[in-house]
Amino acid sequence: MEQPKDYINQHKDRFLNELLELLKIPSISADSAYKDDVIKTAEGCDTVEICETPGYPIVYGEKIIDPKLPTILVYGHYDVQPPDPLYLWDSPPFEPVIKKTEKHPDGAIFARGACDDKGQMYMHVKALEFMTANDQLPCNVKFMIEGEEEVGSESLGWFVERNREKLANDVILISDTGMIANDVPSITTGLRGLSYVEVAVTGPNRDLHSGLYGGAVANPINILTKMIASLHDENNHITIPGFYDAVEELSAAERAKMAEAPFSLDAYQNALEIESVYGEHGYSTNERNSIRPTLDVNGIWGGYTGEGAKTVIASQAFAKISMRLVPDQNWEEITELFKNHFESIAPKGVTVEVTPHHGGQAYVTPIDSMGYKAAEKAYSETFGKTPIPQRSGGSIPIVALFEKELKSKTILMGFGLDSDAIHSPNEHFGVWNYLKGIETIPWFYHYYTELFKD
Repeated sequence: MEQPKDYINQHKDRFLNELLELLKIPSISADSAYKDDVIKTAEGCDTVEICETPGYPIVYGEKIIDPKLPTILVYGHYDVQPPDPLYLWDSPPFEPVIKKTEKHPDGAIFARGACDDKGQMYMHVKALEFMTANDQLPCNVKFMIEGEEEVGSESLGWFVERNREKLANDVILISDTGMIANDVPSITTGLRGLSYVEVAVTGPNRDLHSGLYGGAVANPINILTKMIASLHDENNHITIPGFYDAVEELSAAERAKMAEAPFSLDAYQNALEIESVYGEHGYSTNERNSIRPTLDVNGIWGGYTGEGAKTVIASQAFAKISMRLVPDQNWEEITELFKNHFESIAPKGVTVEVTPHHGGQAYVTPIDSMGYKAAEKAYSETFGKTPIPQRSGGSIPIVALFEKELKSKTILMGFGLDSDAIHSPNEHFGVWNYLKGIETIPWFYHYYTELFKD
């Protein structure tokens, strides 16, 4: 295969400008106010089919050069997380700018969705451009880009179930993860599952004066915080009965192998400006955020939060809670365990309602698969060193769905860094990483086709 570098260097400015235009669109799937913007993102793509669903549309495209050759299905998503809190952004989240940073001396693109996932998704579009423009496409390719990944991909499940033949493939390729460092390439081999719920605690039938009623009736905010605090013990072990029943304990040998991955605790703490790490007793930081389940409050509110003071006991208090799960933990079962436990610990004087939002199963990619071997060769070609297999703490719920419905393995070739602040203010994606992805992806096609023919 010809080296993609020359083509990338020739078209670098255009590749960047196209991505910047895509990032200007506030395609926030979680907020219905942005519905038109989400759809605009899909309609902005050319020479593809816009497939309607009960929710946001799916962008589908394909190039079949020979049915006898393997077919690679590329998945990505064009929706993004809400940018809040806006005041923490150094520049507006939907006005992308390129700035140099310590981790990205060649510059990084700052915008919501830069890394998760518009930037990484668009690498595949440009990689395909190189392959087709230079007659380097060695196999068939299909694209499926959705608009609901950040809210659970409900419509994607509906679409996949109804289009199995249309989506038939030999391997699925996704870039929605990261790597250890620019000089330490890695391939994600595992994803955690997810259970996401919202809880509401209701006390009196109206907000009350905290002087006249304080100490005499249950305060829903006080109660909610106590209930949440009780979900972890002194060792940061989750206290929900049955929560760990299906959790696999990795062997000492497996944990030792994981520990070989480069990691500096000091650098980790300095990057986050914290004095110490925090988590489940008996596990390292890298184990806590990859092979162990977690429970975290993602948002909590109730009562008066405006300027000044208002002495009030709120009638209700709310929280959003996510649980990251490991292989063999069923997200629906965990959701039910949480609901039953949380309702059972509510004291008299309040009522509790648990509303499940969405979830998905954990996933592990075998490193002896043809897809993994092709990815390993591709990284070795462009980085000059063998990538390290690494489990991720994040979740892509539809990966397990793909294996169930399409009977295909998924390869996760991510080019972002942990420091890219996905889901946070000042999200960014390195220019070097973006272009490196475009350079590496064609090599995956090349090596996968070679292995397939063998």
